[in-house]
Amino acid sequence: MSKRKLTRRQSWRVQKVQDEKASRLARKQGQLDATDLSIAEEQGLVISHLGKQVTVEPQQGDGNLPCHFRANLGAIVTGDQVVFRRDNLGQGVVETILPRTNLLARPDVRGNLKPVAANIDFMVLVITPDPPPSSVLIDRYIVAAELQDIPIKILLNKTDLLNEGNQQHTDELMIRYAQIGYPTWRCSAHNTDGLADLKAELNQHTSVFVGQSGVGKSSLVNALLPNEQARVGEISQQSKLGRHTTTNAKLFHFPSGGRLIDSPGIREFGLWHLPPEQVIEGFRDFSPWRFECKFRDCKHRQEPGCALQEAVTRGEVHPQRLASYFAILASLTET
Repeated sequence: MSKRKLTRRQSWRVQKVQDEKASRLARKQGQLDATDLSIAEEQGLVISHLGKQVTVEPQQGDGNLPCHFRANLGAIVTGDQVVFRRDNLGQGVVETILPRTNLLARPDVRGNLKPVAANIDFMVLVITPDPPPSSVLIDRYIVAAELQDIPIKILLNKTDLLNEGNQQHTDELMIRYAQIGYPTWRCSAHNTDGLADLKAELNQHTSVFVGQSGVGKSSLVNALLPNEQARVGEISQQSKLGRHTTTNAKLFHFPSGGRLIDSPGIREFGLWHLPPEQVIEGFRDFSPWRFECKFRDCKHRQEPGCALQEAVTRGEVHPQRLASYFAILASLTET
């Protein structure tokens, strides 16, 4: 059964009620007596969402609480700050979502955006040397991050798999993105190389791991936070693509501060929801050239006076990045 569509006035009233609850909580913050907790509004952090319930970590830190949520709240995701009330059964009800700094979403197979996580400082795109990472796939994640205004960093996991056959290709790939301006890290969850440095980079921030299944996201969670016991997938020896072991985004805490969100494994960050003309905005290295072409409607293919093509010729834009751009455009127009 489809959800009832609200009128503009009904939507305004729902939002007004939520804003009033958030404002009321702010006024009461720090003034609640323990005897009022069963009826008082509290602030909490959503650490996971499964089905019709979310798990909320109260701001007071007295144990996580399973919560239902009010109708018409919209999507609630891991990382949301919420206002909730406790009931007499050891559960609670989420009544409003506090304003977000950002919202990471990915499209489903129908092209509808599905929220994944909220209030994150940056995405960590995890790749491995084996199987070799695809430049087009990496650029899909980067475009998605750029257009959602979320910083992205690239982490090469499983460095223990580097060998004479993949070392050069992997090094060139990491250097390419570092030169564009994307921070790059290296580590191995298997032999712990680079894990201390990675943990220091993640500390005091809220980050989310994304990447293909099988790149070791859950293994990294286990290595960084061994007490959390995140489920690790079995790797297919035939395809070397992992099974989807993390079915809902879950938030983990570092003991010394910082939060890490392990997102559902996805093999391809689809961009079907994007209008083709918006894709180029996700390529930051194109910015100095895309408006300098001879023709205003330049498609950056074979047109004379194309500043972007000339930048590729001079080596100021990597040809693979332009190839990724055209590959993404082609995927949007496939029938």
